[in-house]
Amino acid sequence: ARRGAAPGLAPAMESADGAVRTLPSIGRLSRGPTFGRAHGRFGLSPSGRLLPPAPRSQENADPQRTAFLLRKQWTLYSVTPLYRFSDARLRDYARLLSAFIAAEKQKGLAVEVGVELDIKVSVSSLPDLKGSDQDQAAILVQLSSRSAASSKNSEEKLIWSGWFCCVSGDDLSENVPEDFTCLPLFLANGGESYTSIVGSWFQKTFDCCFRRLAISPLNLSWMAAMWTGCKVDKTASAMELVFSVPCLPQPLNISYAIHPEDAKALWDTVQKTPGEITQEEVDVFMDCLYSHFHRHFKIHLSATKLVKVSTAIASAHCDGIIKFLQSQYLTGVLMLLTELAISQIQ
Repeated sequence: ARRGAAPGLAPAMESADGAVRTLPSIGRLSRGPTFGRAHGRFGLSPSGRLLPPAPRSQENADPQRTAFLLRKQWTLYSVTPLYRFSDARLRDYARLLSAFIAAEKQKGLAVEVGVELDIKVSVSSLPDLKGSDQDQAAILVQLSSRSAASSKNSEEKLIWSGWFCCVSGDDLSENVPEDFTCLPLFLANGGESYTSIVGSWFQKTFDCCFRRLAISPLNLSWMAAMWTGCKVDKTASAMELVFSVPCLPQPLNISYAIHPEDAKALWDTVQKTPGEITQEEVDVFMDCLYSHFHRHFKIHLSATKLVKVSTAIASAHCDGIIKFLQSQYLTGVLMLLTELAISQIQ
């Protein structure tokens, strides 16, 4: 373990309103109904979850299709169901979004649809990112640029990426009318101005609403426990927990690093039923880590706020920032994020 300030960490979101201003709404929510859940996303009550299954081989899955999603910083949003969205019109959507972006960049001047622009828009499907057959295939949106002075054959530069997905979102899909498409989780990588423009177009076109998705300290502790129990190679990096100390004139963070084998050994003593995890087990796991830290540094971490979790599987920050590190556990992480997104649009 080590103690000290961790520079470069953004403060936690004070409210969701500031996030909404980053990606402005068009002033109304989706046409969709209010969604409620009586049970947790993995078949148990909210106090317990089934762990994602171990990585399984899929006949049609190609790891290279989703490899570009790894080791990038993604900002999380929840999205209400999209009204009259169609997989068959992805090329049309790319063309219309391209014209919308050009019009926004020219301060509202109309742009003819189909004209070649400096920014190229691609909208495609990612069928591998599904947790069940009922899930809608993920949708990837990419913006590429090419200098106006360069030749038409010059290489395009990717400047922004965003994707919608729904992994094991059956309870949401079953409760929406036929005209709606459930893709409750949206992840963006790139400039906030492009996120705002793309989000505005989707909101106006499909009558949906975007909202920044923060991750609570409670859910971060779940992630720490769940990801610790996943099997990885022996060269895995340490698990790191970052805590923010409240009520100080200057920001202070405490970084707590645990060797992955030690963390896994501790979790194995805590977990009672393989493949299942409960709130009680998460609490015991975190309490053991807190006690060990207090024994060495005389600091009560329970009085601080958990703001970031980093493991060999993924890293997550309370501001709603995620980074995926292992392709075989990508859908498993997305299952939990889908649950959080659905809970926010109830």
